Amino acid sequence: MNGTPRLRSAYPSTPQARQRRHIQYDAATGSSSPKVPLPKESRSQPDALAPMIPFNLVDAPSQRFYVAFFYLALLIWRLCDYYGLVSDETDSFRLFMKWVVIDGVVLYGLPGLRIPWLQWSSTTMTMLFALHAITDYVLMFRVPIPLEAWLIAFTRLFYNRELAVSERRVKAANVLNNASLILGKQIIHILPEGSAMLNPNQTAFCLDSLTASVDLPIWINQTNPVLIELLRIDIDTNTNETLIIQTKEIQRLKKQADKQLSNRTPTSPRHLEYPVKRTGLYRLQKVLDESKLEVQRRLSDTLVVHCPSAHMRAVPQIKCIGDLSDFYIEVDATPPIQIKYSKIVNNEESGHAVLSIPPNNPVSPLVRQRTSGALVSHASPNEADVSWARSQSTTISVNESLAINGQWQYSIDEVQDGCGNVVDYSKRRLRNTYQRHASTELPLDQTFSVYERPRAALQDCDSQHALQVPKGRSIQLPLRISSTGSEKVAQGSHQISYLFTPNARILSNQEHAEDTALAHFTSESHGSNYKVHEPGLYTLQSIRSAFCAGEILEPSSCLLSNPPEPNVSIVTQSIPDRCAGNSIGLLVDLDLTGSPPFRLSYNIRRRGGPVTPKIAESDLLHTQLELRPTHSGHYTYEFLDISDSVYREPRSLRNQNLVLEQDVKPPASARFLDAYPSRKTCIGEPVALGVQLSGEPPWRLDYELIHHGRRQKHRIVGIESSVHTLATDELKTGGEYSLALSAVTDSSGCKVSLEQETKIEVALQRPKAAFGLVEGQRSILALEDRLVRLPLRLQGEPPWTVQYRNIDGTDGDITSGTFKNSNDAIDVGDAGTYELIHVNDGTCPGNVDAVANRFAVKWVPRPRAQVSESAVIEVVRGKHIKKEICEGDEDALEISLTGTAPFDVEYSHHIKPERGSQSSTTKKFTAGFNVASVRMESSEAGTHQYQISKVSDLSYNHNPRKFSPIGIEQRVHARPSAAFVESGKTYKYCKEEEAGGENVPIALKGQHPFHLEVEVRHHASSKTELVTIPNIESHKYKLHVPYRLLSLGAHTVQLRKVRDAHGCQRQMDQETPRVQVNVAEVPSISALESQTDYCIGDRISYMLSGSPPFNVFYTFNGQERKAAAPTTNFRRLAEKPGEFTINAVADQKSADCKAHTSITKVIHEMPSVRVSKGRTATVDIHEGGEAEIMFEFGGTPPFEFTYTRSSNPPKGKKPQILDTKSDISYEFSKTILASEEGMYEVVAIKDRFCSFSTQKVHGKAGRKLLT
Repeated sequence: MNGTPRLRSAYPSTPQARQRRHIQYDAATGSSSPKVPLPKESRSQPDALAPMIPFNLVDAPSQRFYVAFFYLALLIWRLCDYYGLVSDETDSFRLFMKWVVIDGVVLYGLPGLRIPWLQWSSTTMTMLFALHAITDYVLMFRVPIPLEAWLIAFTRLFYNRELAVSERRVKAANVLNNASLILGKQIIHILPEGSAMLNPNQTAFCLDSLTASVDLPIWINQTNPVLIELLRIDIDTNTNETLIIQTKEIQRLKKQADKQLSNRTPTSPRHLEYPVKRTGLYRLQKVLDESKLEVQRRLSDTLVVHCPSAHMRAVPQIKCIGDLSDFYIEVDATPPIQIKYSKIVNNEESGHAVLSIPPNNPVSPLVRQRTSGALVSHASPNEADVSWARSQSTTISVNESLAINGQWQYSIDEVQDGCGNVVDYSKRRLRNTYQRHASTELPLDQTFSVYERPRAALQDCDSQHALQVPKGRSIQLPLRISSTGSEKVAQGSHQISYLFTPNARILSNQEHAEDTALAHFTSESHGSNYKVHEPGLYTLQSIRSAFCAGEILEPSSCLLSNPPEPNVSIVTQSIPDRCAGNSIGLLVDLDLTGSPPFRLSYNIRRRGGPVTPKIAESDLLHTQLELRPTHSGHYTYEFLDISDSVYREPRSLRNQNLVLEQDVKPPASARFLDAYPSRKTCIGEPVALGVQLSGEPPWRLDYELIHHGRRQKHRIVGIESSVHTLATDELKTGGEYSLALSAVTDSSGCKVSLEQETKIEVALQRPKAAFGLVEGQRSILALEDRLVRLPLRLQGEPPWTVQYRNIDGTDGDITSGTFKNSNDAIDVGDAGTYELIHVNDGTCPGNVDAVANRFAVKWVPRPRAQVSESAVIEVVRGKHIKKEICEGDEDALEISLTGTAPFDVEYSHHIKPERGSQSSTTKKFTAGFNVASVRMESSEAGTHQYQISKVSDLSYNHNPRKFSPIGIEQRVHARPSAAFVESGKTYKYCKEEEAGGENVPIALKGQHPFHLEVEVRHHASSKTELVTIPNIESHKYKLHVPYRLLSLGAHTVQLRKVRDAHGCQRQMDQETPRVQVNVAEVPSISALESQTDYCIGDRISYMLSGSPPFNVFYTFNGQERKAAAPTTNFRRLAEKPGEFTINAVADQKSADCKAHTSITKVIHEMPSVRVSKGRTATVDIHEGGEAEIMFEFGGTPPFEFTYTRSSNPPKGKKPQILDTKSDISYEFSKTILASEEGMYEVVAIKDRFCSFSTQKVHGKAGRKLLT
């Protein structure tokens, strides 16, 4: 041990007994050293520094051990007195003095032992004594000292960690001081003025076969670039490349630009035109000036795309009126696309149309208004998707009705793409280039020749009028050909098909035979040149011109027949003169054969006079020809030929020798031309009659007008014409008039009396019509399906023609009827309101009485039963489903009866029970009123079906054809039941524990969901509470007794009432089995702060009540955790964002009971900010220019941030803050423009909930919640 080397700071070695002669102890220093020879006189001094207990008895280490042991024993004694003081409340002052004395004796007596290392100076001893005296005072007088806090503070100097919400210990300083929340800075250097921009005028560019390259304008100002980089993004592949324009190329471009400048300097603004031959999106990416500094670039993207093109797709050029144009325009361009085309009809321009085609890609920036020059993101152009700029091939269908015949031409005039490139085809048509390349270019025009559709119909022949043709002759088919749009005959020939059936094969319904073949012929445009001769039925089927199919109009069928040839046979009779007996003419009876009308040609020849040809026409097969010449002489009558409507060519009769001769001397005579013996007229109108005169003119005619016995004579003289019209005055009085020809005198002066008379019936008044009354009113109530006679009141001369209608009918057609009796009636069979429209009698039109022109016919309602809507839930397949009821409930079916009381009703009742066999009964009842009530059976659960099968009333018997049975169905449900699964069992609950406690199982029967009513009674207070439990969805329910009804102690739980989904319920009696519930006390927890939102680094504190220690159950970010709290304080450090919810707490006393709660605190992420993507970026700008500084935020908007602008110091020097600004952003990023030189960095950030700052305030980082 003695040879062991020691450090300079080590304690001196302990003296050994065998070395005492050679080592001397230094009491002042407490160290020993080898003995040094002293002067002889020193040996005679007494050994005053020797220990009281020699080292040869007890060495120094052992003496120090004994002193320490004695001091420890005193300390234990002191603590025992302190414990007795606390428990027995003894005198504190006495104990304090006791220990002050003991400490003084021990401390001041210890140096007297002269033990090495335990000998201190008087100052040290005084300080130790004072410290012990203070300790005695604190202990004996029980002065509270935060020793635990001091110990924790001392420990935190070396181990500063806290429990976090994730139940792990973390260092709070690392959570609070997160330097990664604010990252990045941007340094701006001011460069000399200068800028560059690509395509400043936003000119559109495109490439095609005629344009191999385009010149992109690059505008430079106040700079002399030496390097220009263009970024090109290929629109087909989305790949990008960088085009570098070197100094040599720039100089060449500048020389070209200088030619356009009159006064130029090295820094004058120029437009450099850089040629490109490939499509793509071009962006000015970088421009370096002569000082190798980047020139400010104004962001502007330029698209070079394929030039838009369009052409017509070839379609058939022949069209008919009414067809659709149905042509296609094929467009290849960058969307959105606009195409303009024009239309020319018959060499007249008919307008223009513009079609717009949206892009297939909805994100195309070309469809929205551009707010900047960028077409893609300037932050990441390498990842940009420019597929929206690709050419899109689109086929446009143009469908327009061609309504006019002639030449139609559609021409593409112009096509424009989404970039603004315009191709004007209308101008190309005027250039030679278009003509030169016309053979190779795709068509731009679409021409149609539009023709009219033909129409065909037969004329002068239809199904009712046959086409009669002489035997052996043919006739052109009476075909009329027209065209659509006009009645003009369509041009060209037409193909016509028809059906022909000979007379012998025509069916009885005048239709063609089934095996009739289809025939065809061709007709020219002016009409039919197709002749037919064979008798039979001809029907047109179709018509078609050289271009278009046509339409067959009616009439389309014609029957051709060969009637017999015309002929005549005659019989004659002489007409004698009554006065002289001379013959005055012949009566010739003609018997005609053929097809009327007939034309019989004959000659009248007077001897010595010319031959007068005559034609006799007749529509009858037998007629009489009166040959009465007006002049005397010998007359010869010769019948020459005859023709009829079919044989129009006259057939000679000469071979029959039909010649008549006679000597004639006719007397004067006159007769009415009107063959009718009388005529009728209306009152107030004159009458005109024709009179035929014979003899020698002039004539004098005497006639009389007789009315009511008054005779008015009239004479007309100087009549030169053989036919004279005799007109009366206005006949203003009604009644019968007689107009008689009394005499006629011709030029011979012979007066011949006449007996020609005609009757004129003048109506007394105009006819009138009205409905009569039935029981004093113009309405009638009759039995259904009976014929009803509506009385008419007619005035005038029968017969009357009356027009009427049923205004309540569906068609509203007007019906006419002829009535001969003035009190006749209209027979009707339909209900409704009948209205008289017009009336005519045999002579005059009349009037309808406006007051009595309507008559209402109503049916006596048939007996009808209807289920009241209030009792019906729904109607399914004609069956009324009545509201479901419960077993034993009273219910009735209300039936509404329509008709004439009393009613006899018969119905059947069929039961389908839930268990057992089915049964049916039939019942009847008589109802004296229009409403009847039928009691519904509910004594047995199951399905009850009722059917009302017969209903009759006083007016109608039951008619099964007029009555539809009514089915009613009702479900009768059994009543539910409920019971405890374990009756009499005792369950345990905890006081105020919302989710704990045992569940009481209950078994239910019936249809869920159930509605249960439970009674809870406290034993101590005998207080009764009712618990209502709705919507129990199963037949087994676990009852959790609400804590609001429970208090400390025992309770009885009993079932009172149960109701199922059908509304059926069962009331429990007092003898129902029950269960017991016992309730125990539980702990509680509450938050110390009222706030809900916290930030990372905050501490969340709670106060617990109960018997510690506690178990706290909480959920953090969806994960349930359990934490132990030895005291009534529970605190956790918020280290992560999320939702922190206290779910329950349990203490030591009631371990089985948890106090459930829901105290939720939201921990928010600290706001963060990134400047320049979190990096230090340096931007060089020119004077007057601006640089963008992008701030990207993390957290919850809005964001408030403070940033500084500092000087750009040389290396080794600290920057100085030149400016401090604050701003706010409502988005997650914000870009500001800065034009001042300096270093920009964020020093503080704050979002909606939290804040963070790199500036120290009172030694701590500032943080607070935003409110």
